[in-house]
Amino acid sequence: MITLVLGGARSGKSRVAEELAGRLPSPVTYIATATVDDGDADHVARVAAHQARRDPSWQTVEAGPDLVEVLRTAPGSVLVDSLGTWITSGPELVADGALLANVLRKRSGDAVVVSEEVGLGVHPSSALGRQFRDDLGEVNQAVAAVADQVLLVVAGRVLPLERP
Repeated sequence: MITLVLGGARSGKSRVAEELAGRLPSPVTYIATATVDDGDADHVARVAAHQARRDPSWQTVEAGPDLVEVLRTAPGSVLVDSLGTWITSGPELVADGALLANVLRKRSGDAVVVSEEVGLGVHPSSALGRQFRDDLGEVNQAVAAVADQVLLVVAGRVLPLERP
């Protein structure tokens, strides 16, 4: 079972994904796509809040740009948080959404994947911002195409999205 959890900043998407992953068969691997920068106090605090909510039996792997390889080898169920950070960790914001979707589909364990919904915001003013929005939108669509369930989280409320 693949579940894609989409939402904007501070929407509650990670909390929803953690609750879903808590119902999955063990073992559960939490795959973080961000690395902690000790110089960014806000980021350190956010990561600590996420860690405090997690089941202590979960293994955590900081995948960074190596998400696809980590997914190939992680046993059991996985929670990936998040695709936007994965894209920014790679060179030139380029990510292979088709490859990611294929690896998710071929896994034997369940997956909950968190991603930012960036298509509802303002038009980015920079070329880099537009590239990020476009690349993440394409990756989200690729994962949604193989997902059994896609959820949109808004203000902590969950809206299931139907297939077209």
